[in-house]
Amino acid sequence: MDKILIGKGEQHVHLIARYGNRHGLIAGATGTGKSISLMVLAEGFSQLGVPVFMADVKGDISGLAMAGTTNDRIQERVDQIGMEGYAHEANPVLFWDLYGQSGHPVRTTISEIGPTLLGRMLELNDTQTGILEIAFKLADDQGLLLLDLDDLRALLGFVAEKRKEISTRYGLVSTQSVAAIQRAVLSLEREGGDAFLGEPALELDDLMRTDLSGRGIINILVANQLILKPRLYSSFLLWLLSELFENLPEVGDLDKPKLVFFFDESHLLFDDAPPVLRQRMEQLVRIIRSKGVGVYFCSQFPDDIPNDILGQLGNRIQHALRAFTPRDQKAVRTAAETFVANPRLNVADVISQLSVGEALVSTLQEKGVPMPVERTLICPPRCRMGAITSDEYALVRSRSPLGSKYDTPINRDSAYEVLGRRTVEKDGAEHTEHEKTPERGGMLGGLLWGTKGRQGMVETMVKQTARTIGSQIGRKIMRGLLGGILGKSRR
Repeated sequence: MDKILIGKGEQHVHLIARYGNRHGLIAGATGTGKSISLMVLAEGFSQLGVPVFMADVKGDISGLAMAGTTNDRIQERVDQIGMEGYAHEANPVLFWDLYGQSGHPVRTTISEIGPTLLGRMLELNDTQTGILEIAFKLADDQGLLLLDLDDLRALLGFVAEKRKEISTRYGLVSTQSVAAIQRAVLSLEREGGDAFLGEPALELDDLMRTDLSGRGIINILVANQLILKPRLYSSFLLWLLSELFENLPEVGDLDKPKLVFFFDESHLLFDDAPPVLRQRMEQLVRIIRSKGVGVYFCSQFPDDIPNDILGQLGNRIQHALRAFTPRDQKAVRTAAETFVANPRLNVADVISQLSVGEALVSTLQEKGVPMPVERTLICPPRCRMGAITSDEYALVRSRSPLGSKYDTPINRDSAYEVLGRRTVEKDGAEHTEHEKTPERGGMLGGLLWGTKGRQGMVETMVKQTARTIGSQIGRKIMRGLLGGILGKSRR
């Protein structure tokens, strides 16, 4: 039976691969060993041939790409746990980076990310998000490709220009709201969003690869800069999970997952998220396991995760929590209540007593039944426990087979170009029509004889003269008539 050794309590504690898609939680205070647990699980899944995607927000997860080194503490832990065949080795790793600095650029298009998630990235209110939805519908109706921020800006300019017509057909569009969206787009661009939105777009199959030996590739998103933009970070991860859900076929319960997805700093997914996004996340977690995808959340406190999602996480690793504040005490109670009770452990007391590298662990066993929680010594990973250097990032990237596919941006004909051509053609047609007076002497003829849009000097003088002559003749006729009438009356 395929399984991953997590550590040792009263006996060895494993995560059974068949239940790896039942999701999980890794929680604990800063510095208690969460990153080590993440690395142990990632290595374990990779050895089973399961691809992994995970974000590295501090840089220490990057050590998965390099073999570790032995020291007395590691050897003591290996002997204590009884890890047979333990040896240091590197893992097959691909680095990804939204900014393209330490890994392959990760891109998607405006159309693929959609108006709802884009509205969250832009921090729009409900009214502004509604106008964004109108803009997307208009782009669909007009056959306009929305690939990058240039396309979005061109579309917003078109919406502002045709505001009255669009309001009649699609719903009210105000210039103030369009202007607010345009300012938000500018702000997103300053934060580096333009690097994320464009082509070539990420293909999901490239996250689900194995190497020549059959080991699952560990895809690491370099996020030490991205985490400083929490809305962009969380929106990207939510988009990626949505894409997996929408594109992968139903497979039911497999012997092992098709992909395992780790959300580090997962509280950022839910902070200030509108209800529609929270509902979407709950739906994704509930259903995506049938697509063969396991989702593991990593955060400081278990109650960072909404209860509706927390209840679906079958595999739990809880590192130490320090109950110094009322907030900490509440988190300890929440953690204790989510474990299957072990009569030999007082979970609420033990959580605050765990040392670094220890955790309370409960995983799903046969028939999907969670095991009673055990106090567990966590295994040391086989890779380096620490960050790698910039030269090592470059070395790993140079060996990647995907560089030629993703490292060079592509700029296809899309909304920006199409709307730009329309504007040029319209302006050219109007200019040609207005200035189309060659038989009357070009610009001077236009001034004298006029154009379609403006009356010329000669035409003005002729009309004025006609009005003057007409008035004089009219007055003479009138005087003649009156004179005749008056003359007859005098006789």
